[in-house]
Amino acid sequence: MPGSEQDPPPSRLDRRLGLTDAVVIGLGSMIGAGVFAVIGPAARAAGSGLLLGLAVAGLIAWCNATSSAELAAVHPESGGAYVYGRERLGPFWGYLAGWSFVAGKLASCAAMALTVGAYAAPGLARPVALAAVAAVVAAGYRGVAKTAAATRVLVALVLATLATSVVAMLAGGRPGPAVADLLPPAGAQASLHGLLQAAGLEFFAFAGYARIATLGEEVIDPARTIPRAIPLALGITLVVYATVSTAALLAVGPAALAASPAPLATAVEAGPLAWLAPVVRAGAALASLGVLLSLVAGVSRTAFAMAAAGDLPARLAAVHPRFRVPHRAELAAGALAGTTVAVADVRGAVGFSSVLVLVYYAVANASALTLPPAARRWPRWLAVTGLAGCLVVAASLPAGSLGAGAAVLAAGAAIWLVRTGLARGRPPR
Repeated sequence: MPGSEQDPPPSRLDRRLGLTDAVVIGLGSMIGAGVFAVIGPAARAAGSGLLLGLAVAGLIAWCNATSSAELAAVHPESGGAYVYGRERLGPFWGYLAGWSFVAGKLASCAAMALTVGAYAAPGLARPVALAAVAAVVAAGYRGVAKTAAATRVLVALVLATLATSVVAMLAGGRPGPAVADLLPPAGAQASLHGLLQAAGLEFFAFAGYARIATLGEEVIDPARTIPRAIPLALGITLVVYATVSTAALLAVGPAALAASPAPLATAVEAGPLAWLAPVVRAGAALASLGVLLSLVAGVSRTAFAMAAAGDLPARLAAVHPRFRVPHRAELAAGALAGTTVAVADVRGAVGFSSVLVLVYYAVANASALTLPPAARRWPRWLAVTGLAGCLVVAASLPAGSLGAGAAVLAAGAAIWLVRTGLARGRPPR
């Protein structure tokens, strides 16, 4: 395979993750977030076009995944698109991708922690969310192998919960489920903007495969493992999301999903197996905890790579002498995520995160366009489609999220300009 004939560069971290571990971490980052937290807002944006929005999000995610996979084979280092942009487009674009990822995923951490609290103990959502952040940081601090093991257990429990939910939703719901609810009715004035906005919100749930690439220095044989793990994890997630979304639409229809803060619980409660609703709520908390676990790992590895390159404080590049993880970056990610939990809400965090993560993947797709033909594993048009899709869908997100994301990007660019300007003016040693 292209790129596999070269030995990977020496790793600063322990290579302990095989193909199964990498796929599980990707699944833990994706399965749950969209099903439990995003279906409601997406249904409000697209109505009965929810599945079309899911298809658009899935297409963009697949394009991004192929770009990320072939770049990871050429650059098997921690950092993901931060490394790809730096190596293939220039230092500024790598920095902007890393900045977008860290800021966007810190918001994702807050969204997932708050979802854990909302489902596990609605009256104590923020304290429980803070406890969840502390727990996943403690697990990640002791090593990536423990992170993979914990994620494997959570993924198995969540998949079992979702299977139970699908059975309950299809067993009950409205008399004679309306298949027409799966697509916009003929002649309806479906809003293209609504579909694209729903796709942007649902993309929040698909972005977890980046976690596989950001763990590039901890994967065994990364040039072979990562390009296999990313499409496999995304493909499984697409099947799960399509199945659960279809069952929910058939059970109660798009209007009920749009009005509910817990759409899957609402869909289950509508039928004769309503007694399973607590199982769904427990599954939602577990799913969000699994996503949070992988999110903190991904943010800390990107911060580690940026610190090692001088784009963040050098202290964050430290590796724990015993556990061989970037422990200071992990603690910093946890502290910032906890701070965000104290001031954010789920809906705003999801929109803000989606804007910045779509920018991150736009840089990844642009980087993939620079690969020579010998390093390509998929057609070039996939990277072109991914780049255009990221920019169009990001521009379709709610104005508040778009404005906040633009402000953070501008702040990051200003910091870059000041830092590089000071570096140019510093006398050589």
